[in-house]
This record gives sequence, C-alpha cells and structure tokens, in this order.
Amino acid sequence: MVVCDKCGLPEDLCVCEEIVKESQRVRITTATRRFGKLITIVSGIDDKSIDLNELTKMLKSKCACGGTIKDGRIELQGNHKGKIKKILEETGYSVHDDI
Repeated sequence: MVVCDKCGLPEDLCVCEEIVKESQRVRITTATRRFGKLITIVSGIDDKSIDLNELTKMLKSKCACGGTIKDGRIELQGNHKGKIKKILEETGYSVHDDI
C-alpha cells in the first residue's frame, strides 16, 4: 500500500490535491490583443502544486479553443469566462471572476 507523504493517507484516499484546489484564488479576466482579438486569462493558480499543462489541456479541449501558458497564467483564445468558471468550479477550484 502506497501512503501519501503529505497527509499520511493511502494514495487512493489522499485529499491533498482537493485541499490545494480549494485554497487557490483563481481569477478569470478577459483582455483584448492585437487586431481586437479577445482572450480569456486564468490567473492565481499555484503552478508548484497544480500541473498547469494538464489544466490548460483540459480547458482547451472543453472550450474548443487554442491557448497557452505565459508567466504562470493560462491564456485561451476567445471569451470563455462563463464556461471556464463552470468547469473550474466543478473540478473543485474557488473562482473569483473580474468584470
């Protein structure tokens, strides 16, 4: 049986990732890039405890858009604030959106 180093629970019962997700202060904003293109920016995620590559990949597939990681933020093409907020809340993040 494999035991988690942080919480001491068996690996299949480990709650470390859920605790980390709940403690994040995720912010969702939009910005205008060159030629008037809108992008949605997801910031406030601690990249040391959360795999940003996996999260970006999931958001890009669910929103059917392109995107990247820049300076610890996820940038997605288009305006997807509502959809991203719903997806992140379903996966356990605490979301604070800026209008």
